Amino acid sequence: MNILLRQVKIADTNSTHNGSTKDILIADGKIVAIEDSIETDALLVETDNGIVSPGWVDIFAHFCDPGFEYRETIESGAAAAAAGGFTRVFALPNTNPLVHNKSQVEYIIQRSQNLGITVHPLGAITKNTEGKELAEMYDMQKSGAIAFTDGIHPVQSAGLFLKALQYIKAFNGTIIQVPVDKSIGEHGLMHEGIISTQMGLPGIPAMAEELIIARDIKLARYADSKLHFTGVTSAKSLEYIKRGKDAGLQITCSVTPYHLFFCDEDLQDYDTNLKLNPPLRSRSDMMALRNAVLNGLVDCIATHHLPQNWDAKTIEFEYAKNGMIGLQTAYAALNTVLPELGSERICSLLSLNARKIFGLPDAVIEKDREAEITIFNNYAFVLKKENIVSKSLNSPFINTSLQGQVTGIIAKGKITLNK
Repeated sequence: MNILLRQVKIADTNSTHNGSTKDILIADGKIVAIEDSIETDALLVETDNGIVSPGWVDIFAHFCDPGFEYRETIESGAAAAAAGGFTRVFALPNTNPLVHNKSQVEYIIQRSQNLGITVHPLGAITKNTEGKELAEMYDMQKSGAIAFTDGIHPVQSAGLFLKALQYIKAFNGTIIQVPVDKSIGEHGLMHEGIISTQMGLPGIPAMAEELIIARDIKLARYADSKLHFTGVTSAKSLEYIKRGKDAGLQITCSVTPYHLFFCDEDLQDYDTNLKLNPPLRSRSDMMALRNAVLNGLVDCIATHHLPQNWDAKTIEFEYAKNGMIGLQTAYAALNTVLPELGSERICSLLSLNARKIFGLPDAVIEKDREAEITIFNNYAFVLKKENIVSKSLNSPFINTSLQGQVTGIIAKGKITLNK
């Protein structure tokens, strides 16, 4: 298929055309021309003030397949990712059966081969994500696992986590950890603070995150291994990460769009879609996260897309399950709260940095390169329930005005446009 992108602004700091507005001609999945004006009979894609960047990457999303297909499937998750501008997604191992051996890695790769995006399986660090015994990480890496994490059940044992950090050095792997100490605030429902006290809900102190981050930085230093923290929420955690980076350690971090958008004050009407783990922190923590994104301490944005079925959220707050969907609204949420970022920084946060950290192809927008492109703009829209592509609807952004739309993606020789 031949595709012509008409008069789009290129946001790619690795491209010689960065910052310029051009026509881009794509033939059989490859960029064949970038000119001021191109006339051809290719499929024409015209956008009003359209911007293009290397395809976006989400490093932490739950596709629930196999085992929980009533919440999401690989196909529906991929469709939600494409609608959100993502050309690559790292799929969590928290399925049934879990992705803790090479056969499950191969299942996900096989199931996603013909989809419009690339789905990268994340392998479990421990068998059954129980935190007791290391999983077959080497075999999974050879079969295509992009990195390793126990996902929504982060590793609690320091000794086992150290072994994992040492083990992955054999193949230059990376571990992703959600920093949660489950023994602190075990029965907490939200951030521990003034708001939780006013609402009469048990809290999860920020210390539950900060202790794990401090511990794991020391373990990464000892092992001289690569570690990525995702779902960072507290100001003190950011201080620890900055110190580790300044010391030259191989640590990186990501935050979610919703931790930038919301804080614990937004929970006062008991919206179960905002029941999350890690929880929404205080307003001061939220502002510290925003500043960390602006100053470059945060490496990338991770959606933490976690679909839940209707029954799991339409229930008393105490019993509701954690998580929200986030693939489709990630860019809009980020662009709404931090419009000063600009398209180039957004490109780095959503694409370039993740590609570098996890060794993915760089997808430069240049002639004779493979076309892996996200098309977007800065126009406002209101998210409607009927526009959600995911099988689940657990989003607090429904009927919310957001700034920034995704037009579509080009990846794997295919174009996927939003309606």
